Amino acid sequence: MRFKKIYFIALIISVISTSCNKYLDIVPDNVATLENAFTMRNQAEKYLFTCYSYMPSLSNPNSSTHLMGDELWAVYPHNESQPWRIARGEQNISNPIANYWDGGLSGVDLYAAIRDCNIFLENVDRVPDMQADEKERWKAEVKFLKAYYNFFLVNLYGPIPLVKVNMPITATLEEIRVKRQPVDECFSYIEELINEAIPVLPYVIENRSSEMGRITQAIAMSFKAKVLTTAASPLFNGNRDYANFLNKEGVPYFNQTPDLEKWKKAADAAKEAINFCHQAGHILYRYPQPLGQSALSASTLNQMSIRNAVAERWNSEVIWADPNNLPPQVQFTPRTWDPAKSHTSVTGRYGPPLKIVELFYSKNGVPINEDVTWNYANRKQLRVAVASEKNNIKTGYATVGLNFDREDRFYGSLGFDGGIWYGQGKLDENDVWSIEGKMGQAAGIVNNQFYSPTGYWAKKLVNFQNTIEVASYASQWYPWPVMRLADLYLLYAEALNEFSGPSADVYEYINRVRVRSGLGTVQSSWTNFSRLPNKYATQTGLREIIQQERSIELMFEGHRYNDLRRWKTALVELNKPIKGWDLLQTDAATYYREKMLLDQTFRQADYLWPIAERNIIVNRNLDQNPGW
Repeated sequence: MRFKKIYFIALIISVISTSCNKYLDIVPDNVATLENAFTMRNQAEKYLFTCYSYMPSLSNPNSSTHLMGDELWAVYPHNESQPWRIARGEQNISNPIANYWDGGLSGVDLYAAIRDCNIFLENVDRVPDMQADEKERWKAEVKFLKAYYNFFLVNLYGPIPLVKVNMPITATLEEIRVKRQPVDECFSYIEELINEAIPVLPYVIENRSSEMGRITQAIAMSFKAKVLTTAASPLFNGNRDYANFLNKEGVPYFNQTPDLEKWKKAADAAKEAINFCHQAGHILYRYPQPLGQSALSASTLNQMSIRNAVAERWNSEVIWADPNNLPPQVQFTPRTWDPAKSHTSVTGRYGPPLKIVELFYSKNGVPINEDVTWNYANRKQLRVAVASEKNNIKTGYATVGLNFDREDRFYGSLGFDGGIWYGQGKLDENDVWSIEGKMGQAAGIVNNQFYSPTGYWAKKLVNFQNTIEVASYASQWYPWPVMRLADLYLLYAEALNEFSGPSADVYEYINRVRVRSGLGTVQSSWTNFSRLPNKYATQTGLREIIQQERSIELMFEGHRYNDLRRWKTALVELNKPIKGWDLLQTDAATYYREKMLLDQTFRQADYLWPIAERNIIVNRNLDQNPGW
């Protein structure tokens, strides 16, 4: 019978695991379930949700890329996050961390996901009580999910086996010993699946009460731009570091000559997606002046725009959000804003290192080490905030110079000792919370586990309506934004600059993101404030600007680790030391001393993750990644 197949391929490239408990905890792994899975619509819908259920949890530090690189750091040795072990240099081949190849240590078995997608695509047409157009929509969704899971694997492992259909019981042993395919072939197949899905997917979600998070044309088109930009990037496009990485027939897994046309293809796809998203109603989010209270300053509005572009559910900027992926906000929240209401279940145990803090621009919109008006040499000396700075730093409070005169995305993204934290029950700028984070203060260390290890917090990930009480933490949930419009704008600017260099269109889409955050244009900011005033006018200089712009705009959203890898800058950026302040001190003079947390190490081998050794042993056709 058609259903009675044994999917031997799982034995070779996948240790079959149960799915995550997401849309529905429905995993038809056995014949009895499979026989009934497509006998009626409601059963088939459960299988559709099973295909969605494998979506990696991108918001959770215990399974996401936040801690794999340098965006956030954790309390050692009390944090059990598996991805953080990757940043600490503990990745291995015997039991790989965050194993997305066949599952394990916080990794989802994505080949099991692909297997279930194939089962769905092979059988959904059998469902008797469904209209043809609904079947076609569901198949398009699953094709997209299959493309997404394949992309996730290629992004981490490079060349992968392409399981286009599941193997029947008659497959020979040699047939089930699958082989990895060159990365160009992998990307082509991913693009093919997305292209097949796009015309059939819905223009927008009409039933917003029950279908938000399901795939639309805007999602597929925008993600296609991301796929093609990744394929055009140095890690995958003409990467000579892998000149000797060949399959057993001597064919290179990586092309050896950079193809400029890949950047044009990516730029065209991004522009097409931008135009479609605009037609579908997506715009950059701007926080409105609230009704019934005092008007907010421009700086607070800018800060709330960047915060709520992430933390306001289903806002106009979010193209794709995952409703089954809710950020653990208590882990990003300081123990308290109110000294009278310290709450021990609010852990706040992840903090950005000092090098991330320094990455944000000055208030003039250029890097702090380039700004001719910013006192970079004295950035670690103390300074007392004055009344004109009351929307960013508590008046009269002594904090380090690094926290002064920064762009609004700095204050909207980061919490720090002495910093203002708008919202959380206080919406009047004349009566707002501020953080006091030194030893003995309200948000300082009280035990050896629950505190920011660096002295900074990821404010951007905390909804402004959350409140802390003595025995509770009231949290406003939001779905994790997998992709938002600012990301798409910057992908377009990057691809276009790589293809043809600086142009009016490149500047326009960078500037749309900058202006929303209260900054001047790239041209005016660098001309007037940078010691490198012509930097934006060269392709190399503008590339550096775009890469820093992406890191700032998308900070704490899980993009930076993969961006650094695809740009091939991880060997530089992820070999810089992880530092924070001396948190055990009670006075500002000693608190603001740098403390080394880890001398981070990223190796050339770390650009591609290892395949578990057991898979290489079982399947002699699989090659291990270089350096492992």
